Amino acid sequence: MTRQDVFQMVLLSAVWGVSFLLIRLGGEAFPPLWVALLRSVFGVLVLWLALKLGRHALPPLRLWKPLLLVALLNNVVPWTFFAWGEQTVSSNVAAVLNATTPLFSLLIGLGLGGTSAGTRMLPGVLLGFGGVGLTVLDGMHGGHATLFGVLVIAAASLSYAAATAVAKRTLGGLNPIGLATTQLGLSVLMLLPPTLLGAPPARVNLAAWAAVLVLGVFGSGLAYLLYYGLLARISATQVLAVTYVLPVWGLFWAAVAGERPTWLSGAGVAVVLAGLLLMNVPARRPLPARA
Repeated sequence: MTRQDVFQMVLLSAVWGVSFLLIRLGGEAFPPLWVALLRSVFGVLVLWLALKLGRHALPPLRLWKPLLLVALLNNVVPWTFFAWGEQTVSSNVAAVLNATTPLFSLLIGLGLGGTSAGTRMLPGVLLGFGGVGLTVLDGMHGGHATLFGVLVIAAASLSYAAATAVAKRTLGGLNPIGLATTQLGLSVLMLLPPTLLGAPPARVNLAAWAAVLVLGVFGSGLAYLLYYGLLARISATQVLAVTYVLPVWGLFWAAVAGERPTWLSGAGVAVVLAGLLLMNVPARRPLPARA
C-alpha cells in the first residue's frame, strides 16, 4: 500500500463520515425523499462524467432485475431512511448505527450459507451490537435520539447489508464504475415519482442546498470513484477498514458542528470498533503434526 492509497483511504473515510452531518443539515429544509433524490442526481452526474471519460462499460440489460433490486436496497431505501431517521437522531448516533451494516452482513451471510462462523465471529458481533446499544441509549437519555428514529436508521443499515448480499450473488464481475452509475441512475428513476407527489421542500436556504450538493458530489459520486479505485489497487480487506472508522469520523464532525457527543458515546464507538476488529482477526492455523 502506497502513501497515495493511505491518503485516499483517509479522504474516503472523512467524506463518508461527514455524510451523516450533511444528511441532517439537508434534512432541515428538504423532506427525506428529496434528500435521497438530490443526492442521487448530483452523484450520478459525477459518475456519468467519469463513465464517459474513462470509457467504462454499462451492465448488460439482461441484469435489469438484480440491478433494480440493488439500487432499491443500496440507495433508495437507506438514503431515504437515513434522512428520515436523522430528523430525530443526531448525526453522531446515526454514524454509529451505520456500523451495524457489517454486523448485519455477517448474519445474512451465515443465514445464506455463504459465510462460515469462526470462533471469534459471535463474540465480535455481540460486542459490536453492545457498543451500538451503549451509544444509542446514551443518545436517547440525552435527548439526541428517539426509538423510532433509531429503528428507521437500523433498517437502513440492514438494507445496505442486504444489497451487498444480492450484489455478490448476481452482479459479480461487472465494471464497477458502470455498475455504480447504473445504480444511481435507477435510484433517480425510482425516487422521482414519489418525491414529486409528496410534500414539497419548505424554507429552502443556501446551506441546505450546499449540504445536499456536497453530499451528492463528494459523499456519493467521488466517494464511489475513490472506493472502486482503491479496490483496483489494494485488497478488499484493507478497503473495508475505511468503514470501521466511520463512527470515529461521525463523532468528530458532530463535535465540529456543535453536537457535543458525550464520553459514553465515545466508549460505545470504542466497543463497536473492538467488535469489528475481533470479527476480522484471522483464526490461527493449527500447527502441523510432527512425524
